[in-house]
Amino acid sequence: MSKTTRATQMLTKAKIAFTAVTYNYDPSADRIGLQAAEAIGEAPHRVLKTLLAQVDGKPVCMVVPSDREVSMKKLAAAFAGKSAQMMKPADAERVTGYHVGGISPFGQRKKVPTAIEEAALGETHVYINGGQRGLQVRLSPRDAQVVLDAVAASLVAD
Repeated sequence: MSKTTRATQMLTKAKIAFTAVTYNYDPSADRIGLQAAEAIGEAPHRVLKTLLAQVDGKPVCMVVPSDREVSMKKLAAAFAGKSAQMMKPADAERVTGYHVGGISPFGQRKKVPTAIEEAALGETHVYINGGQRGLQVRLSPRDAQVVLDAVAASLVAD
């Protein structure tokens, strides 16, 4: 497996400190983020999943803890929209240029507005997909927010 992806190249170019962590990706896992957390031996709230949605018909990206569900109402509010819905997997792959299970918020084919769960910013480090299945990058959540130009918002359901 290559540890060089568009995601890691973006982080390197931006001079963001990160560590690439590989693990055995299980394509049959019900929840990919939770499987990644277990495989690397990290708490699920520190392993963030990257999801694509549409707010008022426009694509957006969100980065949230793998053990939480997104509130569509909160997501729409984070982008000053009225309604939100999850993007179909094929559409998410087309927008990002990554395959489901390997979608990273870093180095996407098309830059879309991004939000990060504000609770994650309190962690010393988080893991976020590195742009391919079985690859996570460990970095500061604040660094991730800066390089993604992401808004911090409460995105998860209560």
